[in-house]
Amino acid sequence: MKKIYSKITGVHGYVPDYVLDNSELEALVETSDEWIITRTGIKERRLLKGEDQGTSVLGIEAVKGLLEKTNTDPGEIDLIICATCTPDMLFPSTANIVADAVGAVNSFSYDLQAACSGFLFGLITGSQFIESGTYKKVVVIGADKMSSIVDYTDRTTCIIFGDGGGAVLLEATDEPVGIVDSILRTDGSGVPFLHMKAGGSRRPATHQTIDASEHFIYQEGATVFKFAVKNMADVSVKIMDRNNLTPDDIAWLVPHQANMRIIDATAKRMGIGLEKVMNNISKYGNTTAGTIPLCLWDYESQLKKGDNIILAAFGGGFTWGATYLKWAYNGHD
Repeated sequence: MKKIYSKITGVHGYVPDYVLDNSELEALVETSDEWIITRTGIKERRLLKGEDQGTSVLGIEAVKGLLEKTNTDPGEIDLIICATCTPDMLFPSTANIVADAVGAVNSFSYDLQAACSGFLFGLITGSQFIESGTYKKVVVIGADKMSSIVDYTDRTTCIIFGDGGGAVLLEATDEPVGIVDSILRTDGSGVPFLHMKAGGSRRPATHQTIDASEHFIYQEGATVFKFAVKNMADVSVKIMDRNNLTPDDIAWLVPHQANMRIIDATAKRMGIGLEKVMNNISKYGNTTAGTIPLCLWDYESQLKKGDNIILAAFGGGFTWGATYLKWAYNGHD
Protein backbone atom coordinates (compact mmCIF):
# COMPACT_ATOMS: atom_id res chain seq x y z
CA MET A 1 0.00 0.00 0.00
CA LYS A 2 1.44 3.33 -1.06
CA LYS A 3 2.11 6.04 1.51
CA ILE A 4 -0.32 8.96 1.38
CA TYR A 5 1.27 12.40 1.40
CA SER A 6 -0.49 15.68 2.13
CA LYS A 7 0.32 18.39 -0.40
CA ILE A 8 -0.63 22.03 -0.82
CA THR A 9 -2.44 22.35 -4.15
CA GLY A 10 -3.30 26.04 -3.96
CA VAL A 11 -2.83 29.18 -1.88
CA HIS A 12 -4.65 32.50 -1.79
CA GLY A 13 -4.51 35.57 0.39
CA TYR A 14 -6.49 38.66 1.22
CA VAL A 15 -5.61 42.00 2.79
CA PRO A 16 -7.96 44.95 3.36
CA ASP A 17 -7.77 48.08 1.21
CA TYR A 18 -6.99 50.59 3.96
CA VAL A 19 -3.26 51.27 4.30
CA LEU A 20 -1.90 52.55 7.62
CA ASP A 21 1.58 53.82 6.83
CA ASN A 22 4.26 55.04 9.19
CA SER A 23 3.53 58.70 8.52
CA GLU A 24 0.00 58.25 9.85
CA LEU A 25 1.34 56.53 12.97
CA GLU A 26 3.64 59.51 13.54
CA ALA A 27 0.49 61.55 14.18
CA LEU A 28 -0.83 59.02 16.70
CA VAL A 29 2.20 58.20 18.86
CA GLU A 30 5.71 59.49 19.47
CA THR A 31 7.59 57.66 16.72
CA SER A 32 9.07 58.17 13.26
CA ASP A 33 9.23 56.36 9.95
CA GLU A 34 12.99 55.86 10.39
CA TRP A 35 12.59 54.49 13.93
CA ILE A 36 9.94 51.98 12.87
CA ILE A 37 11.77 50.76 9.76
CA THR A 38 15.10 50.43 11.59
CA ARG A 39 13.63 48.34 14.41
CA THR A 40 11.00 46.31 12.56
CA GLY A 41 11.37 46.66 8.79
CA ILE A 42 7.69 47.70 8.52
CA LYS A 43 6.63 50.57 6.26
CA GLU A 44 2.87 50.04 6.24
CA ARG A 45 0.16 47.65 7.33
CA ARG A 46 -3.48 47.00 6.31
CA LEU A 47 -6.53 47.58 8.50
CA LEU A 48 -10.02 46.12 8.16
CA LYS A 49 -12.45 49.03 8.60
CA GLY A 50 -16.22 49.18 9.00
CA GLU A 51 -18.94 47.91 11.31
CA ASP A 52 -19.37 44.17 11.95
CA GLN A 53 -16.16 43.38 10.05
CA GLY A 54 -14.37 40.53 11.79
CA THR A 55 -11.64 38.04 11.00
CA SER A 56 -14.19 35.96 9.09
CA VAL A 57 -14.16 38.62 6.35
CA LEU A 58 -10.45 37.94 5.78
CA GLY A 59 -10.98 34.18 5.83
CA ILE A 60 -14.00 34.27 3.51
CA GLU A 61 -12.21 36.32 0.87
CA ALA A 62 -9.08 34.13 1.05
CA VAL A 63 -11.08 30.90 0.75
CA LYS A 64 -13.29 32.19 -2.06
CA GLY A 65 -10.18 33.09 -4.06
CA LEU A 66 -8.59 29.74 -3.22
CA LEU A 67 -11.59 27.71 -4.40
CA GLU A 68 -11.87 29.72 -7.60
CA LYS A 69 -8.21 29.44 -8.57
CA THR A 70 -8.09 25.69 -7.83
CA ASN A 71 -11.45 25.10 -9.53
CA THR A 72 -12.73 23.40 -6.38
CA ASP A 73 -16.42 22.89 -5.64
CA PRO A 74 -17.00 24.11 -2.05
CA GLY A 75 -19.21 21.06 -1.51
CA GLU A 76 -16.10 18.88 -1.87
CA ILE A 77 -14.36 20.43 1.14
CA ASP A 78 -14.28 17.99 4.07
CA LEU A 79 -12.76 20.19 6.76
CA ILE A 80 -11.93 23.87 7.37
CA ILE A 81 -9.48 24.84 10.10
CA CYS A 82 -9.14 28.54 10.90
CA ALA A 83 -6.03 29.52 12.85
CA THR A 84 -6.72 32.84 14.58
CA CYS A 85 -6.37 34.61 17.92
CA THR A 86 -8.94 37.27 16.97
CA PRO A 87 -12.12 35.27 16.29
CA ASP A 88 -15.30 37.12 15.37
CA MET A 89 -16.75 36.00 18.71
CA LEU A 90 -15.98 33.45 21.43
CA PHE A 91 -18.50 31.12 19.81
CA PRO A 92 -19.37 29.93 17.30
CA SER A 93 -15.99 29.49 15.66
CA THR A 94 -14.88 31.78 12.88
CA ALA A 95 -14.30 28.68 10.76
CA ASN A 96 -18.04 27.91 10.97
CA ILE A 97 -18.86 31.40 9.69
CA VAL A 98 -16.39 31.02 6.82
CA ALA A 99 -17.70 27.56 5.88
CA ASP A 100 -21.27 28.85 5.68
CA ALA A 101 -20.30 31.91 3.64
CA VAL A 102 -18.34 29.94 1.01
CA GLY A 103 -20.88 27.13 0.69
CA ALA A 104 -18.80 24.36 2.24
CA VAL A 105 -22.00 22.59 3.28
CA ASN A 106 -20.40 19.15 3.65
CA SER A 107 -17.48 20.19 5.82
CA PHE A 108 -17.01 20.39 9.53
CA SER A 109 -14.92 23.26 10.84
CA TYR A 110 -13.26 24.66 13.92
CA ASP A 111 -10.83 27.33 15.10
CA LEU A 112 -7.28 26.68 16.33
CA GLN A 113 -5.48 29.16 18.56
CA ALA A 114 -1.69 29.18 18.72
CA ALA A 115 -1.09 32.90 18.12
CA CYS A 116 1.54 33.56 15.44
CA SER A 117 2.30 29.83 15.12
CA GLY A 118 -1.35 29.03 14.48
CA PHE A 119 -1.07 28.46 10.75
CA LEU A 120 1.74 25.91 11.23
CA PHE A 121 -0.22 24.09 13.92
CA GLY A 122 -3.30 24.10 11.68
CA LEU A 123 -1.34 22.94 8.66
CA ILE A 124 0.05 19.92 10.47
CA THR A 125 -3.33 19.11 12.03
CA GLY A 126 -5.03 19.26 8.63
CA SER A 127 -2.33 17.14 7.02
CA GLN A 128 -2.97 14.34 9.52
CA PHE A 129 -6.56 14.01 8.31
CA ILE A 130 -5.26 13.72 4.74
CA GLU A 131 -2.41 11.30 5.47
CA SER A 132 -4.67 9.01 7.50
CA GLY A 133 -7.03 8.74 4.55
CA THR A 134 -9.89 10.22 6.57
CA TYR A 135 -10.44 13.22 4.27
CA LYS A 136 -9.53 14.22 0.72
CA LYS A 137 -9.75 18.03 0.77
CA VAL A 138 -8.88 20.21 3.75
CA VAL A 139 -8.68 24.01 3.85
CA VAL A 140 -6.36 25.65 6.40
CA ILE A 141 -6.77 29.37 7.04
CA GLY A 142 -4.45 31.70 8.91
CA ALA A 143 -6.10 35.07 9.54
CA ASP A 144 -6.19 37.80 12.16
CA LYS A 145 -7.74 41.22 12.59
CA MET A 146 -5.04 42.47 14.91
CA SER A 147 -6.31 46.05 14.78
CA SER A 148 -9.20 44.87 17.00
CA ILE A 149 -6.83 44.25 19.94
CA VAL A 150 -4.15 46.91 19.32
CA ASP A 151 -3.91 50.05 21.46
CA TYR A 152 -3.08 52.85 19.04
CA THR A 153 -1.63 54.93 21.88
CA ASP A 154 0.99 52.24 22.65
CA ARG A 155 3.92 52.73 20.29
CA THR A 156 5.54 49.44 21.31
CA THR A 157 2.73 47.42 19.70
CA CYS A 158 0.72 49.62 17.34
CA ILE A 159 3.63 49.91 14.89
CA ILE A 160 3.89 46.14 14.50
CA PHE A 161 0.53 44.62 13.73
CA GLY A 162 -1.81 44.59 10.73
CA ASP A 163 -4.84 42.72 9.41
CA GLY A 164 -4.78 40.00 6.77
CA GLY A 165 -5.08 36.32 6.06
CA GLY A 166 -4.45 33.48 3.68
CA ALA A 167 -5.63 29.94 3.02
CA VAL A 168 -4.24 26.76 1.49
CA LEU A 169 -5.91 23.66 0.09
CA LEU A 170 -4.50 20.31 1.23
CA GLU A 171 -5.06 17.20 -0.87
CA ALA A 172 -3.74 13.65 -0.93
CA THR A 173 -1.04 12.37 -3.27
CA ASP A 174 1.15 9.29 -3.58
CA GLU A 175 4.00 11.38 -4.99
CA PRO A 176 6.79 12.16 -2.49
CA VAL A 177 5.84 15.85 -2.29
CA GLY A 178 3.99 17.91 0.28
CA ILE A 179 4.55 17.98 4.02
CA VAL A 180 7.59 15.93 5.00
CA ASP A 181 8.35 16.76 8.62
CA SER A 182 7.51 19.19 11.40
CA ILE A 183 8.57 20.16 14.90
CA LEU A 184 6.01 22.04 17.01
CA ARG A 185 6.62 23.35 20.52
CA THR A 186 4.94 25.32 23.33
CA ASP A 187 6.13 26.79 26.62
CA GLY A 188 3.49 28.23 28.93
CA SER A 189 6.09 30.03 31.03
CA GLY A 190 6.10 32.66 28.28
CA VAL A 191 2.53 33.76 29.01
CA PRO A 192 3.47 36.82 31.16
CA PHE A 193 5.53 38.34 28.37
CA LEU A 194 2.96 38.31 25.55
CA HIS A 195 -0.76 38.07 26.17
CA MET A 196 -4.06 39.95 26.47
CA LYS A 197 -4.80 40.55 30.14
CA ALA A 198 -8.61 40.51 30.07
CA GLY A 199 -11.51 39.27 27.98
CA GLY A 200 -11.30 35.56 28.78
CA SER A 201 -12.91 33.51 31.53
CA ARG A 202 -10.18 34.45 34.04
CA ARG A 203 -10.88 38.19 33.70
CA PRO A 204 -14.19 38.79 31.92
CA ALA A 205 -14.87 42.30 30.63
CA THR A 206 -15.81 44.83 33.29
CA HIS A 207 -15.72 48.62 33.50
CA GLN A 208 -12.48 48.20 35.46
CA THR A 209 -10.74 46.04 32.83
CA ILE A 210 -11.87 48.33 30.01
CA ASP A 211 -10.79 51.51 31.84
CA ALA A 212 -7.40 49.88 32.52
CA SER A 213 -6.92 49.09 28.78
CA GLU A 214 -6.58 45.38 29.51
CA HIS A 215 -8.27 44.25 26.29
CA PHE A 216 -5.25 45.02 24.14
CA ILE A 217 -2.03 43.17 23.34
CA TYR A 218 0.50 43.33 26.17
CA GLN A 219 4.10 42.57 25.21
CA GLU A 220 7.48 42.79 26.87
CA GLY A 221 9.38 43.26 23.64
CA ALA A 222 12.94 42.55 24.72
CA THR A 223 12.06 39.19 26.32
CA VAL A 224 9.90 38.10 23.40
CA PHE A 225 12.64 39.06 20.95
CA LYS A 226 15.24 36.91 22.73
CA PHE A 227 12.92 33.89 22.95
CA ALA A 228 11.85 34.28 19.31
CA VAL A 229 15.38 34.56 17.90
CA LYS A 230 16.64 31.53 19.81
CA ASN A 231 13.69 29.18 19.46
CA MET A 232 12.67 29.90 15.88
CA ALA A 233 16.28 29.51 14.76
CA ASP A 234 16.91 26.40 16.89
CA VAL A 235 13.89 24.49 15.60
CA SER A 236 14.61 25.45 11.99
CA VAL A 237 18.19 24.19 12.24
CA LYS A 238 17.00 21.01 13.94
CA ILE A 239 14.56 20.21 11.16
CA MET A 240 17.31 20.74 8.60
CA ASP A 241 19.66 18.44 10.51
CA ARG A 242 17.23 15.57 10.94
CA ASN A 243 16.29 15.68 7.23
CA ASN A 244 19.93 15.97 6.09
CA LEU A 245 19.34 19.34 4.43
CA THR A 246 22.12 21.81 3.74
CA PRO A 247 21.54 25.52 3.07
CA ASP A 248 22.09 24.77 -0.64
CA ASP A 249 19.21 22.28 -0.55
CA ILE A 250 16.73 24.89 0.66
CA ALA A 251 14.86 26.81 -2.03
CA TRP A 252 12.93 29.05 0.40
CA LEU A 253 12.67 29.91 4.05
CA VAL A 254 9.20 31.23 4.94
CA PRO A 255 9.54 32.86 8.36
CA HIS A 256 6.79 34.41 10.43
CA GLN A 257 6.83 38.13 9.67
CA ALA A 258 7.22 39.48 13.21
CA ASN A 259 10.32 41.63 12.97
CA MET A 260 12.99 41.95 10.28
CA ARG A 261 15.75 41.45 12.84
CA ILE A 262 14.23 38.12 13.91
CA ILE A 263 13.93 37.07 10.26
CA ASP A 264 17.55 37.99 9.57
CA ALA A 265 18.82 36.19 12.67
CA THR A 266 16.93 32.99 11.80
CA ALA A 267 18.21 32.96 8.21
CA LYS A 268 21.78 33.61 9.38
CA ARG A 269 21.64 30.77 11.91
CA MET A 270 20.40 28.43 9.15
CA GLY A 271 23.12 29.60 6.77
CA ILE A 272 20.53 30.77 4.23
CA GLY A 273 21.05 33.94 2.18
CA LEU A 274 18.33 36.59 2.28
CA GLU A 275 17.67 36.02 -1.43
CA LYS A 276 16.02 32.74 -0.35
CA VAL A 277 13.91 34.30 2.41
CA MET A 278 10.29 35.24 1.76
CA ASN A 279 9.68 38.71 3.12
CA ASN A 280 6.64 40.99 2.87
CA ILE A 281 6.76 42.51 6.36
CA SER A 282 7.36 45.98 4.93
CA LYS A 283 3.88 46.15 3.38
CA TYR A 284 1.71 44.06 5.72
CA GLY A 285 3.44 44.12 9.13
CA ASN A 286 2.72 41.26 11.52
CA THR A 287 -0.65 39.68 10.68
CA THR A 288 -0.07 36.93 13.29
CA ALA A 289 -1.51 33.64 11.91
CA GLY A 290 -1.78 35.27 8.48
CA THR A 291 1.89 35.94 7.79
CA ILE A 292 3.03 32.59 6.39
CA PRO A 293 0.11 31.97 4.00
CA LEU A 294 0.37 35.60 2.83
CA CYS A 295 4.06 35.04 2.04
CA LEU A 296 3.26 31.87 0.08
CA TRP A 297 0.57 33.80 -1.82
CA ASP A 298 2.93 36.67 -2.65
CA TYR A 299 5.71 34.34 -3.82
CA GLU A 300 3.54 31.62 -5.40
CA SER A 301 4.56 32.46 -8.99
CA GLN A 302 8.23 31.86 -8.07
CA LEU A 303 7.69 28.41 -6.57
CA LYS A 304 8.60 25.26 -8.47
CA LYS A 305 7.52 21.67 -8.00
CA GLY A 306 10.01 19.89 -5.76
CA ASP A 307 11.30 23.04 -4.04
CA ASN A 308 12.45 22.35 -0.48
CA ILE A 309 10.71 24.88 1.75
CA ILE A 310 10.94 25.48 5.48
CA LEU A 311 8.16 27.33 7.29
CA ALA A 312 9.08 28.74 10.71
CA ALA A 313 7.08 30.66 13.30
CA PHE A 314 7.10 31.94 16.87
CA GLY A 315 4.15 33.31 18.81
CA GLY A 316 2.63 34.21 22.14
CA GLY A 317 2.10 31.45 24.62
CA PHE A 318 4.94 30.78 23.83
CA THR A 319 4.40 28.71 20.69
CA TRP A 320 6.85 27.96 17.92
CA GLY A 321 7.68 25.45 15.23
CA ALA A 322 9.15 24.59 11.84
CA THR A 323 7.74 22.57 8.97
CA TYR A 324 9.61 21.06 6.04
CA LEU A 325 7.68 20.54 2.83
CA LYS A 326 8.33 19.86 -0.84
CA TRP A 327 6.30 22.18 -3.00
CA ALA A 328 3.83 20.24 -5.15
CA TYR A 329 3.28 22.41 -8.26
CA ASN A 330 4.81 25.06 -10.47
CA GLY A 331 3.47 28.35 -9.18
CA HIS A 332 3.53 30.13 -12.53
CA ASP A 333 1.00 27.58 -13.83
